[in-house]
Amino acid sequence: MENIIIIGVLAVVVVIGVVNTMKHFRGQGGCCGGGGSYKPRKKKLPTVLYTKTFKVDGMHCEHCKNRVEEVVGDIRGVAGKVNLKKGKVTVSYAEDVADDVIKARIEKAGYTVVD
Repeated sequence: MENIIIIGVLAVVVVIGVVNTMKHFRGQGGCCGGGGSYKPRKKKLPTVLYTKTFKVDGMHCEHCKNRVEEVVGDIRGVAGKVNLKKGKVTVSYAEDVADDVIKARIEKAGYTVVD
């Protein structure tokens, strides 16, 4: 009888672990402090002078993507779009902004910009 109870408890723990792992890999988990329901403010630039792509390490889920897009979008004159699979953020510039400003904001959010 005791063995059945132990096996039942272990089965429940394994099922919970598998469900949470599947949510994580679909970008719905809370690996970085948030779930997949939060969406950042979309920033529309009046004109785009040029774009530049930065490689960013440490983004793992939809929350990471949203966070990086938001911190880049908070900078005046720029907007960012993250490609989570490639680990890159493409920044559109409406004004001249130093790359160091963008890198500093992303790194302050907890990610690493790779040169």
